[in-house]
Amino acid sequence: MTWGRHDGSGPTALRIQLGAQLRRLRQDKNVSRATAGWEIRASESKISRMELGRVPFKERDVADLLSLYDVGNEERAAMMSLARQANAPEWWQQFGDVVPPWFYSYLGLEEAASLIRVYEVQFVPGLLQTPDYAGAVIQHGHANASRTDIAKRIELRRARQKVLTKPNPPLLWAVLDEAVLRRQIGGREVMQAQVKALIEASELPHVRLQIVPFRAGAHAAAGCPFAILRFAEPGLPDVVYVEHLTNALYLDKPGDVDHYVATMDRACVEAEPPDRTAAILRSTLHEITYA
Repeated sequence: MTWGRHDGSGPTALRIQLGAQLRRLRQDKNVSRATAGWEIRASESKISRMELGRVPFKERDVADLLSLYDVGNEERAAMMSLARQANAPEWWQQFGDVVPPWFYSYLGLEEAASLIRVYEVQFVPGLLQTPDYAGAVIQHGHANASRTDIAKRIELRRARQKVLTKPNPPLLWAVLDEAVLRRQIGGREVMQAQVKALIEASELPHVRLQIVPFRAGAHAAAGCPFAILRFAEPGLPDVVYVEHLTNALYLDKPGDVDHYVATMDRACVEAEPPDRTAAILRSTLHEITYA
């Protein structure tokens, strides 16, 4: 059974596009956020969140803003249509019984990103996991989950992975600690298939993998898995995602983001270069197979 079907251009991406257009219109008309907020009976901060695509849009609010910005009929119709599309249900709502609410935002941001940088110290990144590896990881973290729940969580992960096969996919740049490859998740056969999948992924033009070897010692991002998401729309800040057991942090303040970007940059320098990744993975596969 296929639970998730989507084309990679979901409501979050559309909200980001619409918000960016509204921001450009406001700036072109030299209207302040405070004035725009007054027009729709809201705060300046709500205008900021709308322009970042962080909140759903009320069609009435969009219509009032377009009137304030003196938008012509043809452009107005196109933007109102975009607003209606942006309010459509997200594809992952069908997984609501197995997805924690704090993860919803990440699913939308991941789908809308043009660059996804990931550092992992324990597991293969979800976008690159095979179904069997994903099942072993999920079972470990949700020991009391039913088979049905585990199957839905695996299918959610597979649905997320479609972002890498859509037209104009994002660049995925993943830095993995060597422990990710050495930790036996699901047994030998599962790990063999997973490492083969990583070899195939490393050959894709929009996937860049690096391995931080044990001999590097303590390194910049040790013990702190995180993701940095960047978006094609100008003016949108990067978002750092840090997941915990029962919640997650979403960071977009410049100081926080700059710290994580610098940490990721140092991890990339400390890791083996990307052109060494395939050889490292093949050596790992040989060790797993003949150990």
